[in-house]
Amino acid sequence: MAAKKKDKDKDKGDGRKIIAQNKKARHDYLIIDTYECGIVLTGTEVKSLRQGRASLVDGFVQIDGHEAWLHNVHVPEYAQGTWTNHAARRKRKLLMHRAEIDKLESKAQETSHTIVPLVLYFKGGRAKVEIALAKGKKEYDKRQTLREKQDRRETDRAVAAVKRGERA
Repeated sequence: MAAKKKDKDKDKGDGRKIIAQNKKARHDYLIIDTYECGIVLTGTEVKSLRQGRASLVDGFVQIDGHEAWLHNVHVPEYAQGTWTNHAARRKRKLLMHRAEIDKLESKAQETSHTIVPLVLYFKGGRAKVEIALAKGKKEYDKRQTLREKQDRRETDRAVAAVKRGERA
């Protein structure tokens, strides 16, 4: 019973087991639209991901010849792998509908738009990646976002302090 609860906590209620997140992307970019897509992996990559080892920090998506490719995502080599091991930073094909790819390609060609990976996770036993069409933030936008986050945190603390005072 406890094992099921532990697995449920990892899934966040929607059947997703998160492997890696790109928190810096939400800080550096204004997220316009998000897409969920599959990812083509080799066997040793899947085993490495199941161990929870990956990094999306420098990752980006590029569209070449009506195909979406994920670049610079670091999936370390599988420790028990042999000569069949994969390259850690190879480009990986993303599985999306043609209409989605065409839509992303046209929007990404606009100035200062890019496609970045946000989350890498398992859903229903299959590796998925959530990508986002994003626009780069200026430095003052980043400061404004941090200021709003800090104000929200202070407000929540004040509300919690008042609630604690009411109970006593």
